[in-house]
Amino acid sequence: MNDWYREDLAYIQDVGFSNYTLKSAPGILAILERDRIREGLIVELGCRSGLLAEVLSSKEYRVLGIDISESLLEIARTKVPEAEFQARSLFSAEIPPCSAVISVGECFNYLFDAENNAVRLMELFQHIYNALMPGGLFIFDIVEPGQMDSGTEQRFTEGKDWVVLVDKVEAGDILTRRIITFRKVGEFYRRSEEVHRQQLYRAAELAGELERIGFQVEVMGNYGEFALPKARVALIAKKPSDSQS
Repeated sequence: MNDWYREDLAYIQDVGFSNYTLKSAPGILAILERDRIREGLIVELGCRSGLLAEVLSSKEYRVLGIDISESLLEIARTKVPEAEFQARSLFSAEIPPCSAVISVGECFNYLFDAENNAVRLMELFQHIYNALMPGGLFIFDIVEPGQMDSGTEQRFTEGKDWVVLVDKVEAGDILTRRIITFRKVGEFYRRSEEVHRQQLYRAAELAGELERIGFQVEVMGNYGEFALPKARVALIAKKPSDSQS
């Protein structure tokens, strides 16, 4: 559990890379309102540092957040003490009966554990379908092939007390990010490194699998007014209500 988003990268993720989640939140709230999901339990898979959980809790939803990173969850528990958080693989987590399941930030792409493969992903989708109340929503986004114009890309980002260097390579349907961080701790900067690999999926194929399970599916390039970055796609999957089944 502690191999991914360790202490320094978890801190940097929270303070330096919150925009994606925070810009997604208004559109997600609008989708919930559109489908009249105004209360109940929302399960957030890959909740990271609790940014979306904080927004959902402020709207009186009950929130269960699940993430593989203990360091991210330490931040989340401080940020949203009224929510419940569990350190688990998304593929082995127990999902209780709920009104919605949400996963923002291409969490299903990450190859953080051996359980993540196409077969297990379909099993997880079925598990989510079974857990949702009739009329419940499954909202998530993925990254598809073609994120980069060339096969490799380097990026440098800095904040008040941190620097992060990312080297990305896209080869076939696998995206690899080598992430080197420098975080100021006391007088000096501490160096850390992680390598994240992602399986790249095609939204149309996943939509077909979701429909086979029984979901009604929308494929979108945005959450409300927030247009998703290149090669990212959102899927809104609804479990039919009793009257529709």
